[in-house]
Amino acid sequence: MARTMLNSGDLVDISVWKSDGSILELRNCISLRYNFYGGWRNEKILSSGECCKIRDCCIFRANDLEVFL
Repeated sequence: MARTMLNSGDLVDISVWKSDGSILELRNCISLRYNFYGGWRNEKILSSGECCKIRDCCIFRANDLEVFL
């Protein structure tokens, strides 16, 4: 369900663990590209236009639902 939500192209709010253990909150973002073999995806934050590359295993919340990818 979480992958479907992220790959749908709809706006999502996600929470991600960073490498230092802190939490990154991404609000109103769209998944642009997903690399199955690398395990990462590109997310675009609509409010700022910023794109970031995140690993799927670091996502722990999508739209206030706890997930495991």
